[in-house]
Amino acid sequence: MKIGIPKEIKNNENRVGATPAGVKELVQHGHTVFVQHTAGDGSGFSDADYIAAGATVLPAIADVYAEADMIIKVKEPIEPEYSLVRDGQLLFTYFHFASDRALTDAMLASGATCIAYETVTDRAHTLPLLTPMSEVAGRMSVQQGARFLEKPQGGKGMLLGGVPGVMPAQVLVLGGGVVGRNAALMAAGLGARVTIADISLPTLRHLDEVMPANVTTLYSSRHNIEQQLPHTDLVIGSVLIPGAKAPRLITADMLHLLAPGSVMVDVAIDQGGCFETSHPTTHADPVYTVDGVVHYAVANIPGAVPRTSTLALTNATLPYALRLADRGWRDAVRADEGLAEGVNMVGGHITYRAVAEAWDLPYTPLSDML
Repeated sequence: MKIGIPKEIKNNENRVGATPAGVKELVQHGHTVFVQHTAGDGSGFSDADYIAAGATVLPAIADVYAEADMIIKVKEPIEPEYSLVRDGQLLFTYFHFASDRALTDAMLASGATCIAYETVTDRAHTLPLLTPMSEVAGRMSVQQGARFLEKPQGGKGMLLGGVPGVMPAQVLVLGGGVVGRNAALMAAGLGARVTIADISLPTLRHLDEVMPANVTTLYSSRHNIEQQLPHTDLVIGSVLIPGAKAPRLITADMLHLLAPGSVMVDVAIDQGGCFETSHPTTHADPVYTVDGVVHYAVANIPGAVPRTSTLALTNATLPYALRLADRGWRDAVRADEGLAEGVNMVGGHITYRAVAEAWDLPYTPLSDML
């Protein structure tokens, strides 16, 4: 199979779809790999590294799309790429269709097969291709929250961990999944007082057993969240419903409960955000203020640490990419129900129910397209 790895063109997205080591594995399996010129520079991988791994470097993004049967990316195609995607082409990347109608319409019109990292599952019913970036995003959410709590950044001027004789900041983490667990551990490690909220009692019991002593658990309800907000300095929103829009856990009328200069970090912004007042931002302009509360809603948080992120992502995606390339996507998904869960679109049809429901569009079972 001919595989293309284009350069990411989303704002400040420095990750790349595969490392040179990943490319070498694909080449050793008999596949031809085309990498766009400078695609790996942001992650610390040169064109020479890819050439040494057996790839062919092409000068322009259009060349990569034109040559490849399968495109391996990090983030969803953006508007300049829409016209480059062609009928029957396989795209393997993060899509988050439920939060982007323009992308949904463009990929439907293209006729491409879209396999979304974020909805692939494994035998344990976890999300193996979302997990590594969720780990990065969870940890970074606390770093960024701590940064924007600083007064010069618009925050209330608090040190997350405090100092002897001065109380540390209070952090509220909404969601006890991979992002939430990593955020809670990072915040606790910095010395903050942390509350982590979830609606799953088994999850809360597990967190209560494994978290440090400065982390407490709370059942997530509007009442309980409202009770926490007046005492909270940093809110991390990390709720996920695979493939669907995130629930709005903090509404606009709840912002007055937070003190001015408090910070909210919406890690769920890729899926529409779990704060009503959230809208996507970029690393170039990451925050804005609503009713005195600082909002951080960067849609590609791990893109700020591309070296770590690209290595972690390729570790997870490469085995799936090899199966797709070796067997073709149809045989690969027939043999792996979890990989089949990643198929969001085929030939102009939506094959993932949550995406269809998000936009009130027709749903076609994947079995009809095989």
